[in-house]
Amino acid sequence: MADIILPNIVQLADKWHVSGDVLMDNANLLLNQSDAFSMDDEVEIDFADVTNVDTAALSLILEWQRRATASECKLKFANLPVNLTSLATLYGIEAFIPLGSH
Repeated sequence: MADIILPNIVQLADKWHVSGDVLMDNANLLLNQSDAFSMDDEVEIDFADVTNVDTAALSLILEWQRRATASECKLKFANLPVNLTSLATLYGIEAFIPLGSH
């Protein structure tokens, strides 16, 4: 079994950078870390450094979408892993995930 790479999220201006594994066991850690981040006019959440995902990553994305809507913030996602976009398609929610750069 491969080692799990702990997730991390940092905010740099209007971009959030997610890294590590986003899995059922640790997605809540990212959610809690992101509570301190501002959601102003527009935020891009970049998954370029994410190494492994499961369905918890979709839940996290949808929760960030809810927060953005409540804050009247335009949210977009960049560099989603292929397996994450496949899961979104499988569950029929890909239309709810606005994409920025790839």
